[in-house]
Formats: sequence, structure tokens, C-alpha cells
Amino acid sequence: MKSKILIATHNKGKFKEIATFFDRTAIEILSLTDVGIDIEVEERGTTFKENAVLKATKYCELSGLTTLADDSGLEVEALGRKPGIYSARYAGPLATDEDRVDLLISKLNKIGDRNFRAEFKCVIAVAESNRALLISEGACEGLIISKPRGSNGFGYDPIFLIPELGRTMAELDRDEKNMFSHRARACRKIVSKLIKRNT
Repeated sequence: MKSKILIATHNKGKFKEIATFFDRTAIEILSLTDVGIDIEVEERGTTFKENAVLKATKYCELSGLTTLADDSGLEVEALGRKPGIYSARYAGPLATDEDRVDLLISKLNKIGDRNFRAEFKCVIAVAESNRALLISEGACEGLIISKPRGSNGFGYDPIFLIPELGRTMAELDRDEKNMFSHRARACRKIVSKLIKRNT
């Protein structure tokens, strides 16, 4: 019998990215829709880790299932590491990805230096019996460009350039993104931990 794990996100793009890493495992993945949960857990933490643990434990409590949750975001050096944990809420609660990208670019356009170094960060937590059991982290360094490029991905992907590739995160196909992205790096670690735990 397959073990089950709930991937606790309402973001369809994020769900698809995380789900990919369970394709060749004996772990059955479920979405919040699958288990009938439509509430949004408030991110009250002050770090990616605190928010990941908060979401994993709360959705675990609501579902009764082993639950995986992540918190991730973009840190831009020229903006004092912002938007950080507020990446998804940067332009307000009803803003679109395009709104957030436009706001970030407008803030950077007011700064003279164009070498906008940035880092995508991701922390994943897995909770069981309402407590966090496993944690993993991943990061990806890059540069912010002034005009979006690419149609893959979501969020800030179209303006996040990976220098060694010369392409934005949104210009990568799924396999390439699963090699370089912050979430992919965190996912590989957490799936490895889950497999070891289940064997």
C-alpha cells in the first residue's frame, strides 16, 4: 500500500513543480482540493522556515495526513533582501504575478546600479501528527532583469536570470528548472529523506 502525503499549496504552478519529484516514488500525493480543504493558512512567521513549518503543521492538523508545505521567495540585494517572505504579497493580497513583477522593476529602476543580484530561496517542511519532522532548504542565485522573458514558470521567474545559462527561470523547460531552481533543490533533499524514512 502506498504511503500518502498532502502537498499543501493552493498555487497550481507550485503544486506541479513539487509533484514532479514524486513521480518515481511509491508515495501517493494529494492536493488540498483532493481532501476538500480551501482555507489559506496565514503566514505569521518571520522566516521562510517558520512559515513552512506553520503551514505544514496546520494543514496536517486539518487533514490528518502527513503534509508537505513550502515557503519560498525572492531576495534582492539592492532592496535589502526584499521582498523575501513577503514575495507573494509584495503588491497586495489581490495582486497578480504581473503586478508583483511590475512593482519590483519600478523600485529597481529608481536605483542607479544595474547589477541587481538576487537569490531565490525555498524551505520545505514535512509534518506528521501535527509536528514538523523533516526540513530541507534550497537556493538559486541570479540577477534581476528589467524586462520579463519566457512563458514558463510563475511568480518572478520571467525576470530572474541565471547567469551561467543566460536565460531566465521562465525560459527553462521543466527538466532544466528541476536541475537549477531553489524549489527543485529543496524537493530533491526532502524526497530523499522521505524515501529513506519509508524504507
